Parts: sequence; C-alpha cells; structure tokens
Amino acid sequence: MYLAEVKGNVVATTKDERLIGSKLLIVQPMSPGFEPYGNPVIAVDTVGAGFRDRVIVASGGSARVAIGENRPVDAAIVAIIDSLEMY
Repeated sequence: MYLAEVKGNVVATTKDERLIGSKLLIVQPMSPGFEPYGNPVIAVDTVGAGFRDRVIVASGGSARVAIGENRPVDAAIVAIIDSLEMY
C-alpha cells in the first residue's frame, strides 16, 4: 500500500464489463511527507474519494481483494486519510 493524492478522474465508455459501475480516479503516489514521486496511476475508488483527497492505495492482488470480486484491477483506493502522524 502507498499514500497518494487524487488528481482527476477517468471516463471510459468502452471498458471490460467487470469494470462497469466502477469509479476510476487518477492518483499521484506521495511520500509520507506528501511529496509526489513516480508516475500517476489509475485506481478504482472503493471509498468515495474526490479531487485532492489524500488516500491509501492498495496494489496488485491486494487491490483485487479490496474490490471483493474478480476484476481486472491493479490499484484500488481503500481509505481516505484524515490525518497522518509520523514519529
């Protein structure tokens, strides 16, 4: 899992039928200090995230488990961050 910030959404009228009804968002991976790194990723939203929300993203097999179904998903938003404390 990693931290990210929602940067936008994706509209795809033609897609795998198992993704119909899924909200797709563009997320930018972030360091714990919320500095962006790497390339943006498209993730399925499972929690109702919106633009500029800071979120936790699960990837790979964990993303498919978070969706709860067998869908072609490599990244899923699993939490919206309210606060973050580092020690």
